[in-house]
Amino acid sequence: MKPMTVPKTDPAHGVLAHSRVWRDGVLVDEDVTPDEMLAVARDPECLVWLDLVRPSADALGAIARDIGLPETAVEDALAPHERAKITRHEKHLFFTVYSAHLDDGDPTETGRLHTGRISGIVMPMALVTIRLDDTFDMDAVIARWSETPDLLKHGSGALVYGLIDYVVDGHFDTIQEIDDELERLEDVLFDERTTDRSFQRGVYGLRKDLVRLRRVVLPMREVVNGLLRHSPTTAALGVWYDDLYDHVLRASEWTESLRDMITSLFETNLSLQDSRLNTIMKKLAGWAAIIAVPTLITSWYGQNIPYPGYDQPAGLWVSVALIIVCTVALYAVFKARDWL
Repeated sequence: MKPMTVPKTDPAHGVLAHSRVWRDGVLVDEDVTPDEMLAVARDPECLVWLDLVRPSADALGAIARDIGLPETAVEDALAPHERAKITRHEKHLFFTVYSAHLDDGDPTETGRLHTGRISGIVMPMALVTIRLDDTFDMDAVIARWSETPDLLKHGSGALVYGLIDYVVDGHFDTIQEIDDELERLEDVLFDERTTDRSFQRGVYGLRKDLVRLRRVVLPMREVVNGLLRHSPTTAALGVWYDDLYDHVLRASEWTESLRDMITSLFETNLSLQDSRLNTIMKKLAGWAAIIAVPTLITSWYGQNIPYPGYDQPAGLWVSVALIIVCTVALYAVFKARDWL
């Protein structure tokens, strides 16, 4: 199966990036239009998929009217800042999920996490996917479908499973990258050197990316659970969806654990900075006490009052001896108490 490489523009329905028709799990057509989809979808032996990229509101509204979707579904598919979710209609399901990946740039930079939005209209033997941009690698999803042709015999549930399974695998890869970066920051944290501004920027950047990732990963439990409960085509794929749900739970738990880890990393860095500051202040106080001894003795002997050894060479040696003995004694005491 060779996927399309050049998107097509349908005058009524916007940009049609991909289209497929399967019969009994075998690909029979790679060039089906939205108008043809309605006729093909009525064939219980055919499975249809359309992939729209940047469709206009009018174009998507025309498809929604044809298949009986309410206007709110069009609004959800095109409105910005929608969360990952699934909604049930009388004869269809509508879902929105987000892919995620990290840039390979400087780990101290913020905003490295990028997400791609994929919405879908699910019917028993048809799936319409809507993307607002072309950042998501749909060709990889097509390749995954082609690897399991037997699943496609069970209807659109197989297409949805392959799509969401690929999205969740991308979540795992992103979570793993963040976990590796956290381990690197932990090694830097416990170095003998003090942490610098790049460390603080790295922690802040990861914390910001992790907050965005949680908004993408955690709602996936609701999406997969909704597919299990409401989609009739998932019944024959129960084992596969159970495994997918387990992956979603693991991704959610891993994300939550990373949230705790990065919070601990941030707080530990503050605690270590306070500890290092206390150590520095303790050492400065110890050295100040040692330096005060010769200052005190020399200033004492510098007064214009007769003292033992005043105006005699012996007085110099007595003051030197006192300085050496007191300084060495203080140094030994502070060193024994780890103040220096």
